[in-house]
Amino acid sequence: QVRLVESGGGSVQSGGSLSLSCAVSGITVSGYCLAWFRQVPGKEREAVATITTLGITAYKVSVQDRFTVSRDNAKNTLHLQMASLKPEDTAMYYCAAVNARGWCPGDPDQFAYWGQGILVTVAS
Repeated sequence: QVRLVESGGGSVQSGGSLSLSCAVSGITVSGYCLAWFRQVPGKEREAVATITTLGITAYKVSVQDRFTVSRDNAKNTLHLQMASLKPEDTAMYYCAAVNARGWCPGDPDQFAYWGQGILVTVAS
């Protein structure tokens, strides 16, 4: 059984920082593209950051230079460090995985495994 469990969300003031983690079990993440998505009510889920099996990262333009995605294959975990947070970063954040070596899709429909989501709230 594959499980992805997010942790580290919460509330923060604008300009603050938060770190999210995703603990993965049931698969060996070294062979998987890993990603963070977010969603607000009434809008589609959007990719925030992806990291390939080679460690190549990609970011949504609006979070570039503020967010950092990383992976620890030895611990089977995914992380997202978020700095200079803005109210528009408020959303449910989800970690996701797909069996893809060397690349990552941007379409959430292509991801096979998902966490339950964790809420990040940024107050103005």
